[in-house]
Amino acid sequence: MNSDIVLVGINARYQHSSFGLRYLKANLAELEDRSVILEFTINERAIDLAEKILTHHPRIVGLGVYIWNVPVVRKVVRILRRVAPQLTLVLGGPEVSYEHSSQTWLNDADYIVCGEGEQAFATLCRQLLAGEKPALRIQQGTTPAMSELEMPYRLYTDEDVTNRVVYVEASRGCPYRCEFCLSSLDQSMREVPLAKFFDQMDALLVRGAMGFKFIDRTFNLSIPFALRVLEFFHARLRPGLSLHFEMVPERLPSELLDALARFPEGVIQLEVGVQTFDKSVAKRISRPLKIEPLRKNIAALRNQTSVHLHVDLIAGLPGEDLASFGAGFAQLHAL
Repeated sequence: MNSDIVLVGINARYQHSSFGLRYLKANLAELEDRSVILEFTINERAIDLAEKILTHHPRIVGLGVYIWNVPVVRKVVRILRRVAPQLTLVLGGPEVSYEHSSQTWLNDADYIVCGEGEQAFATLCRQLLAGEKPALRIQQGTTPAMSELEMPYRLYTDEDVTNRVVYVEASRGCPYRCEFCLSSLDQSMREVPLAKFFDQMDALLVRGAMGFKFIDRTFNLSIPFALRVLEFFHARLRPGLSLHFEMVPERLPSELLDALARFPEGVIQLEVGVQTFDKSVAKRISRPLKIEPLRKNIAALRNQTSVHLHVDLIAGLPGEDLASFGAGFAQLHAL
């Protein structure tokens, strides 16, 4: 089957799915039927990936570039450029959004979409398929209200629902400015329309989805918002249901702790980024650090809930040495 637009995801392993490409496809509007998503893994040969892409006879190939797939994407781009020079190659994703000028391999791409690409990529495709060639090679993404975007959840296939991680997004952006993190460059915090989001989650549950991994950078930024999400899933508890959230450890008011405590063991995993216990390091990287609330809240999660805690530090932060990292690790392990 021919597709004018081929969206290529090269995942770290089969279990993962490309959430970003599903968002791009869902927002192509009238061009959606002229597009297809192809997903591969980093363990496949670049020549095989290029061959499978070309079987669709595309006019536009879009590839998502992430830290785990750069070597494979580079090879695929090089092959496509040589064997199918008529293709328009478009790259996007975090690994090309901020440092594109210093990566010479990107010269093989026709266009690079920086930042959020749903609207920018759709506009670019319309222009290209109409025979126009935008002069600007770097296409800057937009930051629309989440209500302006089509949600991508209908694009999860039955195979995805059965075998892959189902990524979901209730909010986008991060209020913190930690200097080691690309999320700090997103200046706008936006929430999805919850009524529409819950309809989509209900549809996934009906289809048999059991594991939901929220990609929100700070799930517990708005406590009322977080409570509504937890209440929705608690009302739909079933054996095997699992929910993954990323949270900051300093924000755990009693109502959020109580809501988490209502879930049985095995349902909720919280990813808690402590990053460092060294206040001078935290200041250097613009990371808020309130050690006592952090200790109190981790202890409360351990002692008063059944959530699984994934709590981490970052090795190699500026100003951190082996001794100070070891001291921080000992403190975290004690918690």
